[in-house]
Amino acid sequence: VQLVESGGGLAQPGGSLRLSCAASGVSVFSFVTYTISWYRQAPGNERELVEQIGSSGGNTNYADSVKGRFTISRDNAKKTVFLQMNSLKSEDTAVYYCSASRLPKRSWGQGTQVTVSS
Repeated sequence: VQLVESGGGLAQPGGSLRLSCAASGVSVFSFVTYTISWYRQAPGNERELVEQIGSSGGNTNYADSVKGRFTISRDNAKKTVFLQMNSLKSEDTAVYYCSASRLPKRSWGQGTQVTVSS
């Protein structure tokens, strides 16, 4: 499965962005079996798991710093996963990556830059 992220850019503190992760090279029937995750990596930091959504649509928020502000969702018919980011903070600045996993394989997108600054 190939993944392409989009929707990153510059946002002001308190603003919003919506990231998209579009999958290709896989049927809808197969896409629904993948767990999709959003990670982020800021300069000098390790890659951090932000949110994850399972094949059934259940989601698990892993980063305490984004609870109540970020929401992950998926549109299986469009083979796309979204990350709605509200109330952005400067510390959200990072490259955001989506990842698709169906054990034992994992695929990564190329990342999209999110910069939060006034």
